[in-house]
Amino acid sequence: MLKSKLGNTYIIGEIGINHNGSLAKACDLITMAHECGCDAVKFQKRSVVDVVPKDKWDIRKQTPWGELRYIDYKLRLELTIDEYTYIDEHCKGLGIDWFASSWDVQSLQEMDRYNPKCHKIASAMLTDDDFVKAVKKTRRHVLMSTGMSTVDEIRHAMNLLTHAPPASVTLLHCVSCYPCENEHVHLLGMQALRSAFLCPVGYSGHERGCQITLAAVALGARVVERHITLDRTDFGSDQAASLEPPRLRKLCEDIRVIEKAMGEEVIQLQDCELASRNALRPGQYV
Repeated sequence: MLKSKLGNTYIIGEIGINHNGSLAKACDLITMAHECGCDAVKFQKRSVVDVVPKDKWDIRKQTPWGELRYIDYKLRLELTIDEYTYIDEHCKGLGIDWFASSWDVQSLQEMDRYNPKCHKIASAMLTDDDFVKAVKKTRRHVLMSTGMSTVDEIRHAMNLLTHAPPASVTLLHCVSCYPCENEHVHLLGMQALRSAFLCPVGYSGHERGCQITLAAVALGARVVERHITLDRTDFGSDQAASLEPPRLRKLCEDIRVIEKAMGEEVIQLQDCELASRNALRPGQYV
């Protein structure tokens, strides 16, 4: 299980590809996440030439760098291994964890060399048996998002991960809409995951605002993940559902407040109530 240095909830700032291929912007996002109170940042890693279907390579796309072939656009967004090595050093200097959701086995192996605390199986990769098995072989903690998945698909992936010897898994309730409207979140699905699979659960959110993520913490999320950005007007499909610095800072602060308020699952007379009990209840002397 992932452990937060600041509380009970492990808070992940999902950078993804919001860096738009810029190492400088990636480092600025890492610093921002650290200063706001995140425990970790997460990237997305792809071996683009192998992952992008060849019938999409020559599709033309308007980008901030002009009109590009789709394959060139996707390559433009990827950070190099040398850049990830710099990111690793930057994160270590700040004392913040980092890891990635890989989209192919080669990328997974490249990210595993940095000795991350966990690997993330994105919702899109949950049904890729070869990839799920490769993640298990790393023997690291696994975060697995469950967006766009049926119960049977989740159960199948969990069986692959937890079959002798069991992997350590946290399931993240997720709805793969970008952004996700409130009525589609179905946050109680997080509790259904806990009951069905008897493992720690968390929440990976794509909604606007912070209220739903805070509700997830109150419902027992041990991990929360939200996309982050320096500017929601930046180019990119994830920017609109991302949190800018002021909201991210407030989210982290409010999560820690909720943690303190949760307390223990007991009914008890507390010491702080004794003065009120004496003053307000006739005949009570404690």
